[in-house]
Amino acid sequence: MTAFEIEGADRPSRWLVTCDHASNRVPPEVAGGDLGLPAAEMGRHIAYDVGAAGLARALADRLDGPCVLSTFSRLVIDPNRGEKDPTLVMRLYDGTIIPANRHVDAAEVERRLETLHRPYHAALARLAARRADTVIVAIHSFTPQLQGRPPRPWHVGILHSPLNDRFSRALIERLQGEPDLCVGDNQPYLGHLPGDSIDRHALQRDRLNTLIELRHDLIREEGQQQAWAERLAPILEEVLAALPD
Repeated sequence: MTAFEIEGADRPSRWLVTCDHASNRVPPEVAGGDLGLPAAEMGRHIAYDVGAAGLARALADRLDGPCVLSTFSRLVIDPNRGEKDPTLVMRLYDGTIIPANRHVDAAEVERRLETLHRPYHAALARLAARRADTVIVAIHSFTPQLQGRPPRPWHVGILHSPLNDRFSRALIERLQGEPDLCVGDNQPYLGHLPGDSIDRHALQRDRLNTLIELRHDLIREEGQQQAWAERLAPILEEVLAALPD
């Protein structure tokens, strides 16, 4: 099992679409391919970003840029966390204990880093470096409600860091002009952690970037993913074209 999948590696545009949490698969070399959770739990947002992979593929196609997707569950090791982040390998997530992670030692974390986390980021880095003017669009999804928390009203959230938020702020302003959308500005959570994917591949390289979070009930089905890609692609192109040099 490879740690990543790339679609459209030869597409020429400056866009690079990423999907860190594309899959809920557990490689057979990790706990025998079973983290000890029932299928219903592995189908929840705790294991992957529901609908995000299909949206990322469709959006990259419309933007004529490549797309890189992880092929392993975030519960195995989270590619959107830095190597020293305490949540790199989750033991408890949204009320669910992950049995195979409860007693993971440093040697096992290092093995998962070497076989999954680092190859994914190496692939992402190669794609990002193919052009000097790469724009990274990270696609994620969020659950409508965490256990014991209030419902989340946003349809879409744009996450960003003050270190380089020109594109994200312009995108938020543009999306807020859409009358049917509730748009979150660094909602449902803050958009920057040291060592995360955007930090590594965009902020540290001073690349234009944004992280788009869609509420996953809006993109669960393929038709929804296609519709959102068709809606977002021209908006992204419009915002980029309007940015001052």
